Amino acid sequence: MPELPEVEALALDLAGRLDGRAIVRVDIAAFSALKTFDPPLSALEGTFVDGVTRHGKFLDISAGGLHLVLHLARAGWVRWRDEVPKLPPRPGGKSGLAARVILDDDSGLDITEAGTKKSLALYVVRSPQDVEGIARLGPDPLSDEFDEAALQRILTEAGRAQVKGVLRHQGTIAGIGNAYSDELLHAAKMSPFKAASSLTPEDVSTLYQAIRTVLGDAVERSRGLAASELKGEKKSNLAVHGRTGQKCPVCGDVVREVSFADSSLQYCATCQTGGKPLADRRMSKLLK
Repeated sequence: MPELPEVEALALDLAGRLDGRAIVRVDIAAFSALKTFDPPLSALEGTFVDGVTRHGKFLDISAGGLHLVLHLARAGWVRWRDEVPKLPPRPGGKSGLAARVILDDDSGLDITEAGTKKSLALYVVRSPQDVEGIARLGPDPLSDEFDEAALQRILTEAGRAQVKGVLRHQGTIAGIGNAYSDELLHAAKMSPFKAASSLTPEDVSTLYQAIRTVLGDAVERSRGLAASELKGEKKSNLAVHGRTGQKCPVCGDVVREVSFADSSLQYCATCQTGGKPLADRRMSKLLK
């Protein structure tokens, strides 16, 4: 799933490619992806792109006073094409194409989504705040307003909620998903199951520094990369997420996993839980 660093890099890459370019049209191949009807997609035709920005994990292409907003969800991506096909995409095709943005020189963007669970969302709005998911976003963890005191308030208000869930909740902190929440907690040497309100001031300071450092470093590594390079860059720099069974790069212990209905988390017991493996309730049920 694209998270804050990847969406930030996508915004930077697309800003350079799209600035001042005219949108000829936007073709929809997966009608379920389009979540708005007013303004219509046709309102973007002939408009000039004047910026590409990010709101949490939302990508925002502004053109002609309107905003084409994308949420790539778990399996979405944006691919640049130097030349798009002459024929419009066929709805319901098996290519994974959800939408195509055609520009004034026949180049464009393919917006794709892999897999069968379709969650990618596309909006055409007059203001980004017209998208409910953006309007509900918490503070951006790399913004000036997100300081240590802000994190302390968030954790205190979360009560006994597990700290991993607090980090992932977009209405609490914007832009952190499953992968980077694993990475932040590993960097902070903290259990993902730790209750948010139980963190000491020292814990909060450590977690805050991990958030700023891990995300900040990921943004810097991704800066200037093309969209086609971002997935590989992210994967190659993860310490624990997606590395179940491999060695922790810090202590050499095996990276462990806890599975849930539709996701999983990875952690290092030596670094994060005092050597104690976390209960994997899903696996426990399978073994009974």
